[in-house]
Amino acid sequence: MAIRSKIDMMKATRLTREGRLGEAVALLRDALTGGSSSGMPVSESEKPRNAVGQLFGQTRTQGALDALAALAGRAEKALLKVAPALSPVPKQARFESYSFSNEAGSRTYKLYVPSGYDGRALPLVVMLHGCTQSPDDFAAGTRMNLVAEEHGFFVAYPEQAKSANASKCWNWFSKGDQQRGEGEPSLIAGITQQIMRDFTVDPARIYVAGLSAGGAAAAIMGATYPDLYAAIGVHSGLACGAARDMQSAFSAMHNGGVLDAAASQRNGANIVPAIVFHGDEDKTVNPVNGDQVIAQFKAAANLDCKVSRGRSPGGMDFTRTLHADETGQVLLEQWVLHGAGHAWSGGSSAGSYTAPDGPDASREMVRFFLQHEHRP
Repeated sequence: MAIRSKIDMMKATRLTREGRLGEAVALLRDALTGGSSSGMPVSESEKPRNAVGQLFGQTRTQGALDALAALAGRAEKALLKVAPALSPVPKQARFESYSFSNEAGSRTYKLYVPSGYDGRALPLVVMLHGCTQSPDDFAAGTRMNLVAEEHGFFVAYPEQAKSANASKCWNWFSKGDQQRGEGEPSLIAGITQQIMRDFTVDPARIYVAGLSAGGAAAAIMGATYPDLYAAIGVHSGLACGAARDMQSAFSAMHNGGVLDAAASQRNGANIVPAIVFHGDEDKTVNPVNGDQVIAQFKAAANLDCKVSRGRSPGGMDFTRTLHADETGQVLLEQWVLHGAGHAWSGGSSAGSYTAPDGPDASREMVRFFLQHEHRP
C-alpha cells in the first residue's frame, strides 16, 4: 500500500504540473474511496461505499485507509498551493483568506475582490463547495472568479472544516444544520454579514450557490435566510429538509427526500428565486432531487411554465424550464443536463467534479442572479 501511495502521489504531482489539477485531486480521492479515475462510482456494488466516502467520510475499510487519508491530506495541500496559478488573479484583484467565528464554531473562507472594486457597492456571490473540495479547487473548477472579474462582484468561498465532516461535506442532512441562527447556516450567514461589514456590498444583490452537499446547503440558506439572499443556485444538490439524519440522507440521495412542508414557500410573493442544474445520469444524487428543489420553492405559487431544449457548444443536450410570474419575470429556472453525471456543468478541468462540455453553469447562474434583487 505504501508503494501504491507513493506512485499515486508522484502521478498526482505530475498532473498538477501539467495544469490538470482536477485529475490530480480525483486520483487522490479515488485512492481513498476505491472509485474510478473520474471520481465517480464504477459498479453497482461500489456505489454505496463510494457515496459514503464522498458524503460522510466513512467506509467499511476506514482503518485500512487511514494512512492514505493522511497522505492525501498532505498531498491535497501541496496541490492546492498550485491551484491559484492555474486561475491567475488579475493585477489589482485579490483572492485572500479570512475567518469567521460564532457560537456554532469557526470557519475559514476565501474572498475574491475584483480589480475594478473602488469602494462602490458590488453584488456578492457565496459559493459552497462539494465534498472533498476546497475554496481553491472550487474556484478553479467553476471559474466563478473569472466571471466575477468580468461582471464586477465579490465571490466568497466558505470552507467546511474536516473536524465538522471528515470528507469536508456541508452537513445538509443534520437537523441542527437546517435552522436559521443555528449550526452551519449561522456560520455561512455570519461570513456573508462579515463581508458586508468589511467591504461595500450591495445588500439587495447577495446570492448563494453550491455543488452537491454545497448545493443542498445553498437550498437551506435560501429557505432559512430569504431576507439575506436575493436568489440561490443549486447544482446537483437536494432540497432543504430532504434528510434529517445520516440514514435518511442515503435514502434522499438515492430516491429523493421526504420534504418538510414547513421548509417550503407558502406564498408566491415570498418565493426565493432559484436556478437549478442537475445531470440526468447523476449516480450520486438522484436527479429527482433537482425537481424537489424547484417544487419546494414554487410550493403553491401559480407560475407560467415554458420548456425549451438546446445543446451546449461542447455538445451536451439539455432541457431548460422557466417558471415566470404574471409580470413575466422568471422566478425559477431548471436545467436538466442530458447524459451528465455528478459534476459542475461547463466547468474547468483545473478543478474537481466538472463537466467542461456542458452549458456554463457559472455564467448562467450569474445571469439569473443579476436579474433579481431584494425589493424595498
